[in-house]
Amino acid sequence: RHCTDIICCVIFIVVILGYIALGVVAWVHGDPRKVIYPTDSYGQFCGQRDTLNENKTILFYFNILKCASAVVLVNLQCPTTQLCVSKCPDRFATYIDVQASYRYKPDQWNYFRQFCKPGFNNPRKSVAQVLRDEDCPSMIIPSRPFLKRCFPDFSTKNGVLTVANQTTFKDGRGKTRNVTDLREAANGINNVLDARSVGMKIFEDYAISWYWILIGLFIAMLLSLLFLVLLRFTAGVLFWIFIFGVIGIIGYGIWHCYWEYDHLKGIPGSDLTVYDIGFQTDFKVYLQLRQTWLAFMIILCGVEVIIVLMLIFLRNRIRIAIALLKEGSRAIGYIMSTLFYPIVTFLLIAICISYWAVTAVFLATSGEAVYKVMANQTLCKYANLTCDPETFNTTNVTKLCPGAQCTFAFYGGESLYHKYIFIFQLANAFVFLWLVNFAIALGQCTLAGAFASYYWAYRKPADIPLWPLFSSFGRAIRYHTGSLAFGALILAIVQLIRVILEYLDHKLKGTQNSFTRFLLCCLKCCFWCLEKFLKFINRNAYIMIAIYGKNFCTSAKEAFFLLMRNVVRVAVLDKVTDFLLFLGKILVAGGVGKLVVCFLNSML
Repeated sequence: RHCTDIICCVIFIVVILGYIALGVVAWVHGDPRKVIYPTDSYGQFCGQRDTLNENKTILFYFNILKCASAVVLVNLQCPTTQLCVSKCPDRFATYIDVQASYRYKPDQWNYFRQFCKPGFNNPRKSVAQVLRDEDCPSMIIPSRPFLKRCFPDFSTKNGVLTVANQTTFKDGRGKTRNVTDLREAANGINNVLDARSVGMKIFEDYAISWYWILIGLFIAMLLSLLFLVLLRFTAGVLFWIFIFGVIGIIGYGIWHCYWEYDHLKGIPGSDLTVYDIGFQTDFKVYLQLRQTWLAFMIILCGVEVIIVLMLIFLRNRIRIAIALLKEGSRAIGYIMSTLFYPIVTFLLIAICISYWAVTAVFLATSGEAVYKVMANQTLCKYANLTCDPETFNTTNVTKLCPGAQCTFAFYGGESLYHKYIFIFQLANAFVFLWLVNFAIALGQCTLAGAFASYYWAYRKPADIPLWPLFSSFGRAIRYHTGSLAFGALILAIVQLIRVILEYLDHKLKGTQNSFTRFLLCCLKCCFWCLEKFLKFINRNAYIMIAIYGKNFCTSAKEAFFLLMRNVVRVAVLDKVTDFLLFLGKILVAGGVGKLVVCFLNSML
């Protein structure tokens, strides 16, 4: 044994150190409160302790029509004034009506002004100036809090979308609008609410019966171990029972088709062809034709002949596949520790996912509050320029642009770090994919080395090493980290390209360019096939690395040509193995699931 792919090993270690450094920098600059708490137009958090908004936990939008999409409301800043409030509106009201009646109905004004900017209490100010300066919303509508934000309280009455049992409302600007103007928001919010309801039910079920579920999983694990150990005795029996069962079922289908074909003889209309009756939405119409049953019978006969011929010509290879499966079961019986190694892979992947998610959140929240001038862009040359809210009123912007405001826009910055946040997010995703693929490769190489020690033992179990799994793990880490990282790197690059293509497809989904959609579809299909091919080659390359200790490229080449020389055997072995393991999964999962459901129903 000697170290392989040393250059890639060094690069891999450097990338891991850089990844750790990226996480530290993101942790220093990030602030997860920006995800937990909604932010108002002044960059202040709603509901944060020891602030003026401590008791104001909900975000209110002055004009929710400007941000009807629930996705926009949660992830992006909406182009309207946003305030932290203690509760959402529970009635329809417009500023025009409230101002007109504030003298003899002060309660309405006191209720409405809690949704105005803090400190505003001047009902005598003209409506035009109030709406221009956005001191108060033009209208409020009955809402309910969701995701700490006020959303319209939608409901359906007799199939009609309503808000507080009304189908129309005044927008406070002299127009009466239909509730259907908020349909886009309603659809998105209702979908999220439905998902939340389902999620709460699942959580409640887990909270009530989590220990019984763990017991069921433990029983399933024991049954799975028993199935794998006993596979050496049952593999051939299960396979041949299923094969002859399929042959018998198809034979019965052929007989039934012939019986139906003969039974319809002489019945008026049964001799018509499918072409004569044309397309029919009711499939039963076709079952009244003799031609339909004749076609079914011919198809089933063809399938039956193909299966029988395959059994005749591939019988020896099927026997070899079953024998290899039995030998694999015997190897598991000698090296029982291999059954628990997938837990190690699961923990490594869980660590990678956790680190990636935390780093992504801190990167996304890395930045200071950026304020911009909000004004009429056609009249004010300072519109959308950055500003400082503390000194904004002392500048001449308010003089040149009456009604202009310095409002919170987003979190960001002008430093080099903030300019490359997007690049850092891509790097975070790429290294995450690399590490996950490396953890999977390490598991495949370790298990291959452990079973190789069993295979090459002349006298079993006397010549099997004392700790074959740990020895194989040590060899993989000590000598072949570079090779495993090399294979994982190639796969990570392809997966990152696929992620980018999915992102582009999502962004261009609404485009009318047919050629662009066709090109993206072709690229996605090609890279999906490439990823599947690389996973197959990598898995067999790791096996060759575990056995012979060569570098990745040499092992991949030798594995590929070895598979090509035995392509039929490999195909038969894979399909027979997949089928028997599928039967085991169905048997264990279905049996334990049914047992747990029956037990839980008896408990309720």
